[in-house]
Amino acid sequence: MKQCATSLMLFLTLNTFSQDKSSYIVYNKLTEIRGTEFVVASIENYGKGLFAKGEHLLFINTKNGESKKTEFPKDAQIYRIEQIRIDSLSINSIIVVAKTINTNGDKGIDWKDPQQVFVFSPDGKQLAQLTDNNFFSSAWLVNRHTGTIIISGHYDTNKNGENNKTDQDEVLIFDLKTYKLVGKI
Repeated sequence: MKQCATSLMLFLTLNTFSQDKSSYIVYNKLTEIRGTEFVVASIENYGKGLFAKGEHLLFINTKNGESKKTEFPKDAQIYRIEQIRIDSLSINSIIVVAKTINTNGDKGIDWKDPQQVFVFSPDGKQLAQLTDNNFFSSAWLVNRHTGTIIISGHYDTNKNGENNKTDQDEVLIFDLKTYKLVGKI
C-alpha cells in the first residue's frame, strides 16, 4: 500500500510539473502607435490547445516607461490590433478584434463564440466596445474620408451559436471620434 501511495504521489507531481512546463506566457504582436510615444503589446498564453489565449493588452509609454494594462478574460483570443490614424479628422485610435465572451456556455471561448470590435485611445486609457456581445462580427473597414468604421456581421437571434436563416445580418456604422453608432443597415 505504501509503495502504491508513493507511486501515485510521484505520478501526480510529474503530471503537474509537465502541465506547467507546457504552458507559457509571452508578449507578442508588438505594435508601434505611429505619431505617439506608445507601443501596444498583447500577451499570449500558450498551453495545450492549438490557439494562443490572450489575457490583456499592455500599452507602453516608451518615453517614460509607464504602462496601462487592459484586462480581458483569461481565455480571450485577440485576432487583430491595428492603428487607425486620420490626421485631417484628428482621429488616432487602436482597433482590436477579439473574442472575449463565451456565449454558448461550453468550456471556454472558442471558434463558435463571436468576435467583438473594440476601440482604444493610443494610451489605452479610453476603451469602447463597439459591437454587442451577441453580435458576430465578420468584417470591418474604415472610411478615412468620413472617419467611420463599418462592421458587418449578424445577431444570433436564436442563441444557438450558428448563423441561421432566422439570424439578422446587419452592417453597423460607428463614428471613430465619438465611438457612437451612426447607423444600421
